[in-house]
Amino acid sequence: MPDIAFDHQDPAFVADPYPALRRLQEQAPVFRSERMGAWVVTRHADVRAGFRDPRLSSDRIRPFVAQLQPALKEIVLPLGENLALWAVFNDPPQHTRLRALMGKAFTSRAVESLRPRVAAIVDELLDAMEKKGGELDFHRDFAYPLPATVIADLLGVPRADVDSLKKWSDDLAQFVLTSRANPEKYRRAAAGMAEMTDYFDGFIRRRAAEGGGGDVTSALLAAREHDDRLSHEEIVATALLLLFAGHETTTQLLANGLYWLLRNPDALAELRAGLDDARRVENAVEEMLRFDGPSLSMVRVAAEAFEWHGRRIAKGDRVFLFQSAANRDPRLFPDPDRFDLRRANAGDHLAFGYGIHFCIGAPLARLEAQVAFPRVLRRFPKLALADAHPPWSDSILTRGMLELRVRV
Repeated sequence: MPDIAFDHQDPAFVADPYPALRRLQEQAPVFRSERMGAWVVTRHADVRAGFRDPRLSSDRIRPFVAQLQPALKEIVLPLGENLALWAVFNDPPQHTRLRALMGKAFTSRAVESLRPRVAAIVDELLDAMEKKGGELDFHRDFAYPLPATVIADLLGVPRADVDSLKKWSDDLAQFVLTSRANPEKYRRAAAGMAEMTDYFDGFIRRRAAEGGGGDVTSALLAAREHDDRLSHEEIVATALLLLFAGHETTTQLLANGLYWLLRNPDALAELRAGLDDARRVENAVEEMLRFDGPSLSMVRVAAEAFEWHGRRIAKGDRVFLFQSAANRDPRLFPDPDRFDLRRANAGDHLAFGYGIHFCIGAPLARLEAQVAFPRVLRRFPKLALADAHPPWSDSILTRGMLELRVRV
């Protein structure tokens, strides 16, 4: 195997992971990173196959908690018990059951019905940005509050509670979206999970007592699959999952997408000229997801030993499926490092995963971006970057900026 230096914590990798991932893709498509203590998979065909391979388990919370030292385990155990109810951390048949019941509530019709509401929220945020004027943080002033408010409305949560939920969610992200062991982050995540669980426990009990309602929470309470239904604890866990995943990735999609538009004036001009063409806007969003989408990688755990590209994966090994690398695989995407809003196969990206764990919120994320970008670009014809080199998150799972300074 080639001697390849790969450091996911290197500031150069954090700012731009694609050159290092391309080297792995070409020289070691299944690479053992001793620094990560895990395998790194980078080719599109392999990542896609990995998402559907029953030998790679999504049940990664229970094994992680089980191997912790006693002092840390005591902190993390309640957190792990809650996360173990999330569909994304389960394999069939439990995943199949949870996903079927979630699908009864989170339907394409429910998502599409949000389009006018999303447009209204976008306009409210743009009004505030216009009033503020000058230089602002697009991440804080738009990319975060739009999806956070939309998912809160979808669940029926009062908008006044969104900021508290965001804080707790950020604390939880310290555990779910970062890989560095740190007792303090575990305490913060456990506290955030406890606060959110307590909030949704009361919220859902009130919703159940009231009956009816047109929000997703009410639909989850009513969901039936034959004689099966979600337990109260499963509804709480599902609400937490939808809130957490529903704003985290969409925030990065909006910010990353705008960043690359402003870094590519020709692409920006081309999109501005076609804002009334829904198909062009849709394809532009797909290229944003492909080129630098919100998901850097997803983790799986080997349920059994097997060989992959001549490498021996041992039972219990962690495997990182790097969607970001797959989405720039020249085997599928010609000239993959070019930001091409007319790319014919942009939609072949794996930003939302693949197979049974394909992101249930993907239609909502797409809808928000398709509504937002034309309105942003129409409102601010002279929008420009105030900082061409924004700080990026060092998460090994998500790809996003900590802020995005722009001039409006």
